[in-house]
Amino acid sequence: MTADPLSRIAAALERLAPPPAPAPDFAAAPAFQWHTGPDRLEPVPAVARVDLSLLHGIDRARDTLLANTRQFAAGYPANNALLWGARGMGKSSLVKAVHAAVRAEGLPLVLVEIGREDLASIGRLLGHLRAAPAQRFLLFCDDLSFSHDDRHYKALKAVLDGGIAGRPDNVVLYATSNRRHLMPRDMIENERSTAINPSEAVEEKVSLSDRFGLWLGFHPCDQDAYLAMIRGYCDAYGVAIGEDALRAEAIEWQMTRGARSGRVAWQYFTDLAGRRGVRIGGG
Repeated sequence: MTADPLSRIAAALERLAPPPAPAPDFAAAPAFQWHTGPDRLEPVPAVARVDLSLLHGIDRARDTLLANTRQFAAGYPANNALLWGARGMGKSSLVKAVHAAVRAEGLPLVLVEIGREDLASIGRLLGHLRAAPAQRFLLFCDDLSFSHDDRHYKALKAVLDGGIAGRPDNVVLYATSNRRHLMPRDMIENERSTAINPSEAVEEKVSLSDRFGLWLGFHPCDQDAYLAMIRGYCDAYGVAIGEDALRAEAIEWQMTRGARSGRVAWQYFTDLAGRRGVRIGGG
């Protein structure tokens, strides 16, 4: 008997649709990246990072985030964290360094990176992570921010508030942003001034940052901290340079960039190591 048209169409669609990806072996790599189209978790065998001991000028944020991460990896309750503030001051570097430090202590912790553009799929990602209760997952979203017409923040609430299902007990979210409230101040003021009810116009978006249990602020560094960062890199990687030469070169480098930050310090050190013929890797 010939199949009816709807059955033939359904069979054809099944043949075209890719089979669901097998569950990844979370013990095979320290970190994974979430991709969509199709959904998959790709292992990252080696995370590009700076050692925790090389991050200077952010001691309070370092200690707070390390303690929060350690207790989460040990199976205890922990807060989601928002790392916000000045560009290039080590927000994402701190997340990756803390992850490595906790793993080095023998605690199970898998880093899972999700791009802001993929936040709409975060519910599906949580389903994968929920299905691996023996693992502890640090979900990481770098450079998080929203515009006035952006609806991705609604999907993010699945992690922060959990909805009916609740956030999986084996998942915690760390996000970095240049903005404390995750959206530009001029956009907040604009929406308040044009809304029928200004007090409620942006409450949902602004209050999103309030749903992070930890707020860790990162501020521009002074010259002493900037030079200390570079000296720390030189000592760690064996790059010999006198204090006077380092100070003169580093300050000149900073002036050409028009900024002083951890990122600028690393960029100067990269140039210095290259000129001195020292291989550094990572970073």
